[in-house]
Amino acid sequence: MTDNNQQPAATKEKRSPGFWVLAWRRFRRRKLSMLALAVVMCLSAIAVFSPMIAGTKPVVCKYKGNIYFPCLAYFNADWENPIFHKDRFRKRYPENLRKKDPESWAIWPIVFQDPFRPVRDGEWQDQDAAGQWVDRPGNPYHGGLPSELNLFGTYKRGVDVFASMVHGTRIALLVGFVSTGIAAFIGITLGAIAGYMGGAIDMVISRIIELVMCIPGIVLILALIAFIDKANIWIMMAILGLTSWTGMARLTRAEFLKLKQSEFVAAAQSIGAGPLRIMFRHILPNALAPVMVPIVFGIAAAIKVEAGLSLLGFGAPPPNPSWGTVLNAGTSNYTEWWQIVFPGIAIFITILAYNLIGEGVQEATDPRLADPKD
Repeated sequence: MTDNNQQPAATKEKRSPGFWVLAWRRFRRRKLSMLALAVVMCLSAIAVFSPMIAGTKPVVCKYKGNIYFPCLAYFNADWENPIFHKDRFRKRYPENLRKKDPESWAIWPIVFQDPFRPVRDGEWQDQDAAGQWVDRPGNPYHGGLPSELNLFGTYKRGVDVFASMVHGTRIALLVGFVSTGIAAFIGITLGAIAGYMGGAIDMVISRIIELVMCIPGIVLILALIAFIDKANIWIMMAILGLTSWTGMARLTRAEFLKLKQSEFVAAAQSIGAGPLRIMFRHILPNALAPVMVPIVFGIAAAIKVEAGLSLLGFGAPPPNPSWGTVLNAGTSNYTEWWQIVFPGIAIFITILAYNLIGEGVQEATDPRLADPKD
């Protein structure tokens, strides 16, 4: 017999999703933004696995009883094992592995082309229709049209465009992320200090921001590069970051000026929390959503500026391959259209993808555009 006075079982309270969960749900509804995100993830995979996609160094090989990974030299030349220099391979691995250790074996990249030098005659062997191994011809020295051996043609004395673009993906994304990371660190830190402290500190930081903004970015970058004798890719990324933080600083300052009057800040102050804890533990997470938008757009802008500098001859120094370097080579001879079309398409797609992601983040984090169903 059922007890009428028995209370119904307490239902489990449903936890409401947080801000970032709702933002991700809104972002996923935007098909173009999700497609752009997939493109960026694909480019990131190409950048990480570029030595396995295109190269003339084995991905992994067994030589004189030991296992080596020569392809890591594409990331850092010092990572190549000294034994290959000692045995005088001179970057010709297929021939030397066969001659100097008949029991050696190797797993090669998908495309046997190098981003730094042309492939020479007989450096690689292919099977013909009869199943015989024959020497592959080297890359054409000038005017190498797209072909079966050179998918995107050649440039600069026979260097393969496809291999340079595959490895140039790493340069493009690295420049975008590192330089924007530096800019975000500087901009968010200075904007947070100015917005929270106010007074004279706010006035000094605001004047510094305005001073940097008065100088055209490209002029400031070229001026800083002129003072450096041997600029490498890391110095170039630092320069890009040091010249592109002002927009993030202004937006962060505005958010901190608004949020420092909130009740949760007063509650944190009442329990004795220090300024740094309040700024970066309590206010910053609530101010980060609108700041994410210029960060995403900043990655696209950094890639565009790097490509533009490389096009003008001030970009990543050799031996770093970049899309802008291929474009620069194409400007000397417009009949070799492949040197302009392929890197131009890559730059366009990458910048467009980041801009679409930025628009998606902007709409997903704007509460005024939120779906009432969320």
